[in-house]
Amino acid sequence: DDATWVMSSAFIIFTMQSGFGLLESGMVSRKNEVNIMVKNVVDVIFGGLSFWAFGYAFAFGDSPSSNAFCGIGRFFTDATQPEMGTIFSKFFFQLSFATTAVTIVSGAMAERTKLESYCLFSSLGILVYCFPAHWVWAENGWLATLGAVDIAGCGVVHVVGGVTGLVATIILKPRIGRFNCSKPLSMGSPVTAILGLFVLWWGWLGFNCGSTFGITGEKWQLAARAAVNTLSASIGGGIFAFSYSYARYNRKVDVSYVVVGILGGLVSVTGICPLARPWESILIGTIGGVLSCFGRNLIQKLKIDDPTGCLAAHILSGIWGLVSVGFFTEVDNLEHFSTINGVLKGGNGWLLGIQLLTVVALIAWSAAVSFILLMILNKLVGLRVTEEEENLGCDAVEHEMDYRKTENTKQMKAIIGLNMFLNSKI
Repeated sequence: DDATWVMSSAFIIFTMQSGFGLLESGMVSRKNEVNIMVKNVVDVIFGGLSFWAFGYAFAFGDSPSSNAFCGIGRFFTDATQPEMGTIFSKFFFQLSFATTAVTIVSGAMAERTKLESYCLFSSLGILVYCFPAHWVWAENGWLATLGAVDIAGCGVVHVVGGVTGLVATIILKPRIGRFNCSKPLSMGSPVTAILGLFVLWWGWLGFNCGSTFGITGEKWQLAARAAVNTLSASIGGGIFAFSYSYARYNRKVDVSYVVVGILGGLVSVTGICPLARPWESILIGTIGGVLSCFGRNLIQKLKIDDPTGCLAAHILSGIWGLVSVGFFTEVDNLEHFSTINGVLKGGNGWLLGIQLLTVVALIAWSAAVSFILLMILNKLVGLRVTEEEENLGCDAVEHEMDYRKTENTKQMKAIIGLNMFLNSKI
């Protein structure tokens, strides 16, 4: 039934935390891979606590004081029968979305952020997410009232998380030596990054299909189409990224571009996943892949340090995903996700205008609030590790894992083995 579908989808979405962690740890240098995984854990425990205490209340509080700007009520979320199942299932489902939005930021802040500062930001960063969630998804949210459509968080999760990450990386400034050479720093573990991509791929199916909030009645048809469209968009983004990398690097395929292109395709279809046709999803995903790859190049040219290279996938593909709703959406007669046609389906442009307004509102809010929070934290406790600590690596500084000892041990074993071999020949 619907409750089982929502809960199962939430379980799947929760696995995206491990996907982001693996992808990000594979993208960064080896001396920071444990630290980035720990920060993904932080997103769940500290971000989750904040969402329980006040995030859910501001996003979906249902007291009479709730308004178009924010919800009020359900602080320190709890419920009793007969509403217990409804409240708790919605809370858990939305918690998975909220922690995903915060996790996006961890990749942008990688390799140079103090762990204690990140814990504080993860707790407070829920404030960046919960108000846009109310605007778009609550019945009385001001954008929802105007008719904005964002089925699974193309804007609320990815644009908000991406813009917050962009603000964070600009404030932190580039890693030491990042732009001293023309090429990006090498990936720590491409295999780990690809494994993370597969976990995210799986999680995205729960992300998009679960946003139909059930399979009873005719809902299962929308869930099925969301699954097909999710894969179709990732295929489009992946094929473009593969082809682009193959052409750019003289018939060699850059793993990081393939990862970014597929992510761009997935992000771009998230806003319209159950409402588009498969061929439209392939087109939407391909454009998302284009924006991700070329956006990544632009970010590098601007000398903005994005350690995982995924900010363009979240921001530009997310913006395109919201805009694409205004072009391709058909009136949904099953669950009424949209009651207005897009421009290419005979609409008069109203929906496109609302989607553009949504883009502006989400970018302005997330940029302003994240800038204020990060600047306050930077003044009070400092965000960035010292130069010496950065050179040592956050794994050594924050977790007492010094890989240099391991490398020295390997070198000593090699020298001893060589000496034994030479002595045996004398």
